[in-house]
Amino acid sequence: MITASTALYCVLGSPVVHSKSPLIHNAAFKDKGIDAVYLAFEPQTIEAAVQAIRTLGIQGASVTIPFKESVIPHLDWIHPLAAKIGAVNTLVNENGVIKGYNTDCDAAVAPLLSHGIENKTICIVGAGGAARAVAFGMVAHGARVMIANRTRQKAKALAKQIRGDFIPFEDMKNIQAEVVINTTSLGMVPDPKILSYPAQALHPGMVVMDVVYTPLDTCLLKTARKKKCVTIDGLSMFVAQAAAQFKLWTGIEPDQDLMRQTALTH
Repeated sequence: MITASTALYCVLGSPVVHSKSPLIHNAAFKDKGIDAVYLAFEPQTIEAAVQAIRTLGIQGASVTIPFKESVIPHLDWIHPLAAKIGAVNTLVNENGVIKGYNTDCDAAVAPLLSHGIENKTICIVGAGGAARAVAFGMVAHGARVMIANRTRQKAKALAKQIRGDFIPFEDMKNIQAEVVINTTSLGMVPDPKILSYPAQALHPGMVVMDVVYTPLDTCLLKTARKKKCVTIDGLSMFVAQAAAQFKLWTGIEPDQDLMRQTALTH
């Protein structure tokens, strides 16, 4: 039962109508016996949202598209890793001091470790907040990274920052990558038929990862399987980053199997 003492957490993004964050975090709160509730908000501005966190005493928040970078100037403190990446996906309210963290980086790396990252050529589609976290994680593990994005300026800037290569979006069909990671919203509901990486550039044995999890089986993953690629769905990263958020907020490790199963069955 929600009372005046119930702690409030939320996700800030646009759109967030299809987000499964409320489902998995509320399931984890219930599982651990924590008096808290997690809601989804689509603020008009991230500045107003951060101020609302202070004013309303919201204890923590997930930050998603399009606010992962633009939230930074409005925070009181940023974790060094998040500052280096230039993207924040987690807010913690410590007595009115709003702190920013990035749990995407480690969450993106984890599903790929068993497939090998060091010395692999990895193409990252996108140059936003998620792409930045993924790129820094891949480089830290010794990968050669290429950045492809529709907005060339952002892609070039990120490629330069990580000492990687810029690939024009229209040239992805010609590249030879061993791992492909889509970090954009291409293929996400309500446009699930969009292919975020050219089919002709997919080859047997490639590892293809999509951070989109609505739908779970994206057009990219379906196409990759037909091409006999190894595929990794977006739920792996989603649950891992959410579990890290939950621990930052509560100090408690959530049941990741419960979180994944909740996301799969709702």
